[in-house]
Amino acid sequence: MNMKLTNARIVQVDRVLEGNLEIQDGLVSSIDSERVSQIDVLDCEGDFLLPGLIDLHTDNVEQFMFPRPGVKWPAPLAAVLAHDWELLGSGITTVLDALALGDYDSGGVRPAMVNAVTAGLAQARAAGLLKADHYLHFRCELSDPALLPAVERHIDNPALRLVSMMDHTPGQRQWHNLTLYREFRRKKNARVWTEDEFALYIAERREHQQQYVPPGRSTIGRLCRERNIRVASHDDTTAADVDQSHADGITISEFPTTVEAAKRARDLGMKIVMGSPNVILGGSHSGNVSAMELADRGLLDVLTSDYVPGSLLHAAFALAGKGFDLPEAVAMVTKNPADLLGFTDRGRIAPGLRADLIRVRLIDGVPVIRNIWVAGRQYL
Repeated sequence: MNMKLTNARIVQVDRVLEGNLEIQDGLVSSIDSERVSQIDVLDCEGDFLLPGLIDLHTDNVEQFMFPRPGVKWPAPLAAVLAHDWELLGSGITTVLDALALGDYDSGGVRPAMVNAVTAGLAQARAAGLLKADHYLHFRCELSDPALLPAVERHIDNPALRLVSMMDHTPGQRQWHNLTLYREFRRKKNARVWTEDEFALYIAERREHQQQYVPPGRSTIGRLCRERNIRVASHDDTTAADVDQSHADGITISEFPTTVEAAKRARDLGMKIVMGSPNVILGGSHSGNVSAMELADRGLLDVLTSDYVPGSLLHAAFALAGKGFDLPEAVAMVTKNPADLLGFTDRGRIAPGLRADLIRVRLIDGVPVIRNIWVAGRQYL
């Protein structure tokens, strides 16, 4: 689809250019600041024109697979397509669907969901039904005895772009406070323990940590290096946690929970990823460090939607509203994740790159999407 967009504020890497843009054969063919008078153009009426958003971690597909507690949707293809539409409507044109590998307390639900979602995505892709460009992010629960067989089953999926190393053993990292962990599990999983039951559970989890985490780290690291798959840490809390990740060759610190961990990651040259809901909510819902605080300290490179797709665009403009340069804030959801993941054909608005674009207008400080293009094809 070939067309011209005029009268737009085009957000580029280093500036906002008031001008026009032309799309030819799915790519941006030109950008200029000249006035255009042709009638076969779309007048953007002074709205912002941004690169399509790139989201490297969203759990969003789970809400379509399990729309209510105890309800499993019987058609994975339908769930995947509904998820795809929500992402597109949030301005996300490239996404890594984050799927958890590991089966703690799920009774087989997690492995079944991974199988269903990967099959649904493959079916939708083969049929040309997906609007956004979908890839995979495997979140590996290192302390789970069932992890490595699951990794070995799925590691050669051609859509796999990122693996994160997680250790959610209670008593450390994100769950160093056992009282908060216990309350979280009560609310989320209706899990209620007696004191003796809880002590036994914690002892078992710590035993599994000692038994399974070291070989899990080693094996998954090797498998990813052999396939040139990028690896992230997850929920690093102390400088020692970061040092361990860095020693394993990990260059991405995803969701550090403290300033200490984020500072150490920066000292070691690691890129720092935080959730955009954290920005919009004004802090972490689980009591961890504020993403805005890390941004203020220069300790934030990439934002990801985590569990609210619509928060990604909103967070970029929220940062701009707090005084950050708009191109810098937009880069956190476009250029920076593209660079991190090795995408060279997207993440910026420039001639020769994919025409993944969103037209945005601010209404009462909230960014509202008015048009969307993916590889030059207009969907809104």
